[in-house]
Amino acid sequence: MSVATLLPSEERLEREALASLQGRKLGELLVQIQGRNPFYTHKLEAAGLRAGELRFPRDLAELPFTTKAELTNDQAANPPWGTALTEPLALYTRYCQTSSTTGKPLRWIDTNESWQWLLECWKAVYRAARVAPGDRAFFPFSFGPFLGFWAAFDAGSQVGVHCVPGGGMSSPLRLSLIESLAVDVVCCTPTYALHLLEVAASEGVRLRESRVRVLIVAGEPGGSIPATRARIEQGWGARVIDHHGLTEVGPLSFECWEAPGFLHLNESRFLCEVLDPATHRPVPDGTRGELVVTSLGRSASPVLRYRTGDVVVRRSEPCGCGRTWARLEGGIQARADDMVNVRGVNVYPAAIEAVVRGFPGIVEFRSTVSRSHEMRSLALEIEPLPGVEGGEALAAAVGKRLREALGLTVPVRAVAPWTLPRFEMKARRFVVEEEGR
Repeated sequence: MSVATLLPSEERLEREALASLQGRKLGELLVQIQGRNPFYTHKLEAAGLRAGELRFPRDLAELPFTTKAELTNDQAANPPWGTALTEPLALYTRYCQTSSTTGKPLRWIDTNESWQWLLECWKAVYRAARVAPGDRAFFPFSFGPFLGFWAAFDAGSQVGVHCVPGGGMSSPLRLSLIESLAVDVVCCTPTYALHLLEVAASEGVRLRESRVRVLIVAGEPGGSIPATRARIEQGWGARVIDHHGLTEVGPLSFECWEAPGFLHLNESRFLCEVLDPATHRPVPDGTRGELVVTSLGRSASPVLRYRTGDVVVRRSEPCGCGRTWARLEGGIQARADDMVNVRGVNVYPAAIEAVVRGFPGIVEFRSTVSRSHEMRSLALEIEPLPGVEGGEALAAAVGKRLREALGLTVPVRAVAPWTLPRFEMKARRFVVEEEGR
């Protein structure tokens, strides 16, 4: 029996049948929320749309977009939850919020039913990562209001995974637990996977000899950056499976074992468009565009045509794993709101990481964009591994590679070991300073 025949039928539908399924689910969702969800009732009525009269995918472009700014403003005007809720408030049992790395956090709440819908999305991630009942998964992070790992923990327990929380522990203690409990799976950010390698080296722990066979990483683009992925996989002796989602949307995409560097979109639960951000028209496969997502469930707190700001390249041909869902080549290649223009060159954080992670002698780095009057400049600090000599030469080599990759001269300075900050959740290595105008 092939791997493909073991997949749920919804993961291997023909594209035409998949489009029909999406259209039916979206039509049902709109009928369910119009008149009950004040936020979307207002948006649909303002656009002159009635749910029962729409047909999908034909009428998809008639639906208005949703932006994070709209949702944030709605919560500010109607604190604390806003009006994008379909059910009575007493039915909501889960609270999460966005990471707030780019502004005020957005609050998001779920009912038991909508939370279970999210967990089904996470189960698809586990299937692709070949995580099975009886595996032991470790979650080395503090359990704050971040949605992603709460959902991963709950979904893991439902599929029979032995889930081990790692909150409130130091990194050395977490490494000890990974070894003593014979952990099979680690769920964390790419940054923290690298940091645990750094700590393991200082503690004399050989992670390659542990039982860990897969790391499911999320929260940053590093899992789909070849140099970052290679460093994690070589250090741990384990496979990296990248995953991507948003608090407002849920667990959206994931990598399969068979095709590294591509993220499958969960198209049975989300309707995903890749649009030109200027014209809002669909772009062909293989062309960069903005990912726009409509949830086809999570009806208690849904989003319609949500502009994620994620810059992606879609491929729609079937994958070797047997899934027919479209894939994002290179994962999330950039974020529109992360782009900074430096002396006429558009610079994305992921592009800098792709260069720096190609140097095995560098353990950490930080980019700083500063402004003097109308001109922005970019500088980079690198932290060599302890014991690595020739920091100036290493900095020069990085500067040369950045000039080749970006077409931009970037001053690079080597700093002493343990100078730069370490991160457990999303890293903040790209600092934009707007002072000095």
